[in-house]
Amino acid sequence: MSLSMVLQAQPVPSIFAELDNASLFLLNAQHQVVMAKHADKAMIPASTTKLMTAFLALQHWGAEHRFHTNFYLSHTANHEAVLMVKGYGDPFLISEEIEHLAKTLAQRLKAQKIESLSHLVLNTDYFQANVILPGHSSTQNPYDAIPSVLAANFNTLNVEQQQGILVSAEPQTPLTPVARAWAMQPEVDLSQGRVNLGAQAKRCENYFAELLSHFLSKEGIRIQGSVVWGSLPADQSHLIYQHDNSHTLAELIQPMMRYSTNFIANQLALILSAERYGAPATAEKVAKMFQEEIIGQFGWQDFKVEDGAGLSRQNRLSAKQLVMLLQKFKPWRHLLPEIMPQVVAKSGTLIGVTTLAGYIEVPISGRAEQLQWAPFALLINEPASYHTRNQITQRLKTALASQSLVSAP
Repeated sequence: MSLSMVLQAQPVPSIFAELDNASLFLLNAQHQVVMAKHADKAMIPASTTKLMTAFLALQHWGAEHRFHTNFYLSHTANHEAVLMVKGYGDPFLISEEIEHLAKTLAQRLKAQKIESLSHLVLNTDYFQANVILPGHSSTQNPYDAIPSVLAANFNTLNVEQQQGILVSAEPQTPLTPVARAWAMQPEVDLSQGRVNLGAQAKRCENYFAELLSHFLSKEGIRIQGSVVWGSLPADQSHLIYQHDNSHTLAELIQPMMRYSTNFIANQLALILSAERYGAPATAEKVAKMFQEEIIGQFGWQDFKVEDGAGLSRQNRLSAKQLVMLLQKFKPWRHLLPEIMPQVVAKSGTLIGVTTLAGYIEVPISGRAEQLQWAPFALLINEPASYHTRNQITQRLKTALASQSLVSAP
């Protein structure tokens, strides 16, 4: 889709002109440039990178896609039943989802007269072990949760102390041994609320296994032994249940955009890379996937994207590139949060970086009941508050509202 320079571009807002390292690009609904400044300059996009991740995911799978997890049944030499879980990176295995799948899985096991399992086997070779994408920080914050093939509750915990007793802060989530042990580590500060599970993927995967075991036990399925990691030979196991997540891809992307969930974005990037290049997903495959997909989709050369969440400070996109992306993303604009009246957008924040990209609602002249959407991108790579970002966005709204050319086609 071309960007036509039919209008004489309006001057940038004075508050923007005071910035030294910022770029801006605004089109009207007819794809005409309303405002532009340093629009081709490659900038750190921060979490507006999630627009690219979401676009590639929606285009590849479709909005109704559901991620899956497979469950296989085998037996030991003593004829004891063994359950293997093969993960494919499903980003949305929350407690309620694990409880839901456990009900169906228990029914399948009982149909084969199985009410006791020797142990669980976790197959996690779909991702490279302990894969970490660029930009990751080793903090306890939920937004620094690492990826993992099997992950419960976005690899985070919500635990609190009540009268000196450690308890789960969520009624739907039991306090498991892994959760208790991690919460009791001296470096874990529970006063901040939700924390991530640390930098070891096996701890995250074991936490998933404990929640699964808990919900299976509620359904009358006992697991006697411990959790092990490995594979079961294909000739000694068979698929007993494939769980398709009850949430669609669109239903994952909407909260990812609203809460800027880095975990979901990076899981999507890893799964995309594994599907394109084969398992295991690695950081190198993610960077290669973005490079090849973006060149193929847009033909750009001056860009860099190496993680799905936008945490890497090496990422580079221009304001014009983000607007070109938004033109293709328009069918899914409803997945973006409303950040102010008549504006839906994805924001981004890193130290010294403030960004915003999305759409401004524009009434069609003479047809007040009909709306069009004007894409814009604002990238500020210097210290600035979100108030500054929002003030500039308000000026963009005013510029569009005063434009007489926004009319019915």
